[in-house]
Amino acid sequence: MSREIIHTDNAPKAVGTYSQAVKVGNTVYVSGQIGLDPVTMQLADGFEAQANQVLSNIEAICKASGGDLSSVVKYNVSLTDLANFNALNEIFVARLPQPYPARAAVQVAALPKGAVVEIEAILALD
Repeated sequence: MSREIIHTDNAPKAVGTYSQAVKVGNTVYVSGQIGLDPVTMQLADGFEAQANQVLSNIEAICKASGGDLSSVVKYNVSLTDLANFNALNEIFVARLPQPYPARAAVQVAALPKGAVVEIEAILALD
């Protein structure tokens, strides 16, 4: 099965040795996104702003792959503080269509560039 590298200028360029996403068949694997503005490459300020920017970045990558946020079947969320879990849920309710995809959320010691949240996604395209 062939692999297709997904890239859009509407999401931050990779800050390491990875692609924004890789499409294999009808499945798209979106690399972990942090709350970087794709134009300035600066982190948004605070948890809620970063989480919303992360979802905007993921949405841009979804569109570049031929899908949208409703195509996501699984999110993996890394938080530097699980005290932000309820705020994360509120943002997901506001931004994501139902039925909600599967999700994991874990607390980690640190994230790249001092981010407080990182989210990766898996899409299933029709």
